[in-house]
Amino acid sequence: MSRDTTELSEQGWETTDLADIRAEWDLDQARDHLNHGSFGAVPRTVRRAQARWRELSDENPMNFYRELRPPGVRVARQAATRFLGAEPDSLALVANATTGVSTVLASFALRPGDEIVLTDHAYGAVTMAARRFATAAGARLMIAQVDLAASDEEVVSAITAVMTDRTRLLVVDHVTSATARLFPVHMIAQAARDRGVATLVDGAHAPGMLPVRVDTIGADFWVGNFHKWAFAARSVAGLWIAPAWQERIRPLVVSWNEEEKFPGAFDNQGTVDDSAWLALPDALDFFASRQPKRLREHNNALAAYGQQTVAAALGTDLTGVGGDPSLSMRLAPLPASVSDRQDGAHALSERIARELNAEVAITRWRDRGFVRLSAQLYNSADQYDRFAAGLAALLR
Repeated sequence: MSRDTTELSEQGWETTDLADIRAEWDLDQARDHLNHGSFGAVPRTVRRAQARWRELSDENPMNFYRELRPPGVRVARQAATRFLGAEPDSLALVANATTGVSTVLASFALRPGDEIVLTDHAYGAVTMAARRFATAAGARLMIAQVDLAASDEEVVSAITAVMTDRTRLLVVDHVTSATARLFPVHMIAQAARDRGVATLVDGAHAPGMLPVRVDTIGADFWVGNFHKWAFAARSVAGLWIAPAWQERIRPLVVSWNEEEKFPGAFDNQGTVDDSAWLALPDALDFFASRQPKRLREHNNALAAYGQQTVAAALGTDLTGVGGDPSLSMRLAPLPASVSDRQDGAHALSERIARELNAEVAITRWRDRGFVRLSAQLYNSADQYDRFAAGLAALLR
């Protein structure tokens, strides 16, 4: 598929600029990394910052835990709060979005007969967490079926259609993982609030990919990973809680800050390695230095190019698949012969890695198989060209 390299691949960046930026990552150059969305990729400067925190903890553990770590965590938390445009002391640091979801569910008072609503786009571990806590309380899950190409109004309608007078909590994605959909979380939260239902937004992919102002969404709870699109080390996420709920939500693990109010109670989790938290300000500085608006435009355009290129090579139709222009992840449908294989996603992902030297996410939703492609500054258009041609040959 032909392209204008300046328009598609560079998106306003000078070629030398991109070369310098790509050198910030120590990714294996023998393969194409087209799956930033799953685990992110940590720039060298952030890894160095994290390593320095680990060195400090090993050089003098007493001094580290007594003098260095507490203010370091507070500085990191404050940096995360500013990054998300939130009010001071409205956000705690947790390991990842799944931890944040489980934290809210563990503290949310459910009674027998109560209901939690999710959609059929929900992340698998989030659905499992909701099922565990609902079952323990004698509550039940309600799953809203949301079509892949549903309009914002149709998304809201599908979700509210399964709500009843027993619905207590709605868990909804900001950006869906398996289907790369941007949900209208402002509209959804308002509709839930009108019905007296609390909303927990799983924003795992939002920080960095989207310009988030978390306290304007209208949700009761929101959690997002910094180690995906904001260049942080793994694992660090922010758990935002509306003021009315802050006294009720407690950390999953009881530790020495237990008596403090939110968010300080979350700051001390014993001797866990929280060097990723401590290096978060370095990651957010790196993100800011990459000109966020320009970065997003580059990634979004490159993801769209990858989607179109792979779909064209496979001969699959993008009608109804979607692809929001503000997202750096896109779906390309797999041929029906591949989609029909119930256990084929993991096997295909392994085969792609082994035979094509490429890393992608293979997802399955409503018995359809997709390649989920991500785009980041270290990617280039020729990587999607190469992958598209290789995948088409592999699936013949």
